[in-house]
Amino acid sequence: MKGRRNILLLIVIILICSRVTSQNNDLIYNAYINNEMLEWRNVIDSLGGLNKKSNELKLEMLNYQYGYIAWCIAENKNSEARKYLGLAKNNLKALENQQYKLADLYAYKAAFIGYEIGLSPYKAPFIGNRSIKYANKSIELDNNNYLGYVQLGNIEFYKPSAFGGSKTEAINYYQRALQKIENNHGNTHQNWNYLNLLASLTNAYIEVEDYTKAYYYSNKALIIAPGFDWVKNELHPKILKEIKN
Repeated sequence: MKGRRNILLLIVIILICSRVTSQNNDLIYNAYINNEMLEWRNVIDSLGGLNKKSNELKLEMLNYQYGYIAWCIAENKNSEARKYLGLAKNNLKALENQQYKLADLYAYKAAFIGYEIGLSPYKAPFIGNRSIKYANKSIELDNNNYLGYVQLGNIEFYKPSAFGGSKTEAINYYQRALQKIENNHGNTHQNWNYLNLLASLTNAYIEVEDYTKAYYYSNKALIIAPGFDWVKNELHPKILKEIKN
């Protein structure tokens, strides 16, 4: 009887965690589309306040932290970015100690090195190679891990051309990431990471002045999420203006 009760308790915990994950995903997805980052932060803070979190929930929170920090840096909210980067590193460390989904963790480690450089550009010559190493390690552990390819794309996109950065090479990595993520339909449904990848591809094609492909990916994003603020109000109008000219 005791064993049966333990099994039932485990099932209840799993069901509760699944429900929490679904609710958080919906909130984050809508916050991303509508650029409501206060709501995004509230989800992170709410999860951080939980006394007990499964590894799955910790990894989910890490993904939300990853997205929020990037937004903070883009908006020059550097003190906020540093605060949540510290929290994210602690979260990553806890998962690393559990050896939980290491391919994902290496992708986030690569991203966090990039964030450190974004906050303190002078660090680039000293730690930049670690970001590449972690991204490659992510793919080495799991060749289907789209996040690893996203990080390699980001590295190429944001690295100055004088130091070997290439927008064209960034597009190649983003395309590989897109192939990986679209191979699993579950990754494309209500997933802010998928929309962000489409927007990143759109932005990269704008940078290389390939407005036909930029239009294709911006339109693809808007078919999925017609109200997607970044694409609808910034990237798509820019593309239409260039095509018209």
